[in-house]
Amino acid sequence: MVDVSHKDPTMRTATASARVLLTPLLVKDIVTGVTSKGDVLSVARLAGIAAAKKTPDLIPLSHPLAIHHVSIEFKVDAEDGTIESIATVRAFERTGVEMEAMTAAAVTALTIYDMCKGADKGITIGEIKLLFKEGGKSGIYRREEEL
Repeated sequence: MVDVSHKDPTMRTATASARVLLTPLLVKDIVTGVTSKGDVLSVARLAGIAAAKKTPDLIPLSHPLAIHHVSIEFKVDAEDGTIESIATVRAFERTGVEMEAMTAAAVTALTIYDMCKGADKGITIGEIKLLFKEGGKSGIYRREEEL
């Protein structure tokens, strides 16, 4: 692990997303809550929040952080058959929360797959990416295509 003990804590924020590609019919079933495993988006949201808190257990060199906020939002496009999970993590720490946000977005997408695989094994997860980060010496990063 990188030694961050010499750094002063600052407010750190990161937002990441993961894209899930499903059939339009399955997305409609998810939105209306008629899938066989129940409320997919609520369970996926809880999984993402838990994943952010467990990041140091999953990513070997990430620092354990006192996370102050995790939110999971969804952009659903039933016509295209896509659900984008968007995770935002915030902490007053010595190091960034990018890995926590990316882990949360990824596990949210994996949970959507898990809850829907009985209906469609062809679900694709992709485009896990950092959208925004703020705090620390390097300042603000914003993915240009997302503006």
